[in-house]
Amino acid sequence: MSRAVHFEIQASDPPVMIDFYHGLFGWTFNKWEGGDYWMVHTGPEDQPGINGGLLPRRGPLPESQAAVNAFVITVDVEDIDASLAKAASGHVHGVVCVPKMAVPGIGWLAYVKDPDGNIFGMMQADITAA
Repeated sequence: MSRAVHFEIQASDPPVMIDFYHGLFGWTFNKWEGGDYWMVHTGPEDQPGINGGLLPRRGPLPESQAAVNAFVITVDVEDIDASLAKAASGHVHGVVCVPKMAVPGIGWLAYVKDPDGNIFGMMQADITAA
């Protein structure tokens, strides 16, 4: 069995995407000395999760009407309603593309497109979700 160890975010305008993810999740970004690449730190090293990278997009933007059809990262959030409101607010915002839904016995799940069209999930644990 193989374990995921890294993810990447494609960005047409890296500073805009850094501001978006830092503002939404509090992630920190450090520019890698090897070029146009930023290391993404998603939380304390002693807690479960993975870190990733952000890099300039090397191809076209995703189609604006595309459904969830990629390898998607899902982020654990404490309050999905507050996180969805935060994602859709501010000067740079995302768009809820799949509204909050119950995953029975697990929690609440929704999908958001970031300002560049990348889709990610947000999950609030709640074993009473139905």
